[in-house]
Amino acid sequence: MTVFRKVALAALGAIGILGASCAAYAGLLQATGNFHSVIDGQFYRSAQPTSDELISYIRTHGIKTVINLRGTHPGAAWYDDEVTTARGLGITHIDFGMSASKIISPEKAQRLVELMASAPKPILIHCLSGSDRSGLAAALYVRKIAGLDEARAEEQLSFYYGHVGIPVVSAAYAMDRSWEDVEAQDKKQARAELVNGATVR
Repeated sequence: MTVFRKVALAALGAIGILGASCAAYAGLLQATGNFHSVIDGQFYRSAQPTSDELISYIRTHGIKTVINLRGTHPGAAWYDDEVTTARGLGITHIDFGMSASKIISPEKAQRLVELMASAPKPILIHCLSGSDRSGLAAALYVRKIAGLDEARAEEQLSFYYGHVGIPVVSAAYAMDRSWEDVEAQDKKQARAELVNGATVR
């Protein structure tokens, strides 16, 4: 066996191990509900919760609002169970439909920000996997509502939560593009305010 072939086989083996490890981690996230605190006492994120998980999150963290990023789906068991559970516990339930594979406009992102800003807190936001749509929503909350820096916000769109944001390879890259569009819009607005003599902080 040539040295080149040995190196190639070793590289392929390493890639295989890395791929298996990533898949195992993603599976673990889903098995545990992919629940995370974004800002303690204010904002939490998860995958689609079961009724039992939702009850646990509400009781443990004092959740007052659930924002469902999957949209309205009356007749679907997961949706009807979620609405019934929230209503039974006196929790505000809001539907805000998004697709992980479609870019959302800065205007729609701003509507989500306004919704999160005005909703009773603590908030639990979820999508299906808790990785992509929830990641974008969490990034928006961290930056625009909590006022933390851009780096802290962008951490919400990472593989730590199961998000894979690779152009062409991942359809969920649309969430990264949406975030970049929001940032570009914010910078454009900041420049316009400077030109008009406003103070930008």
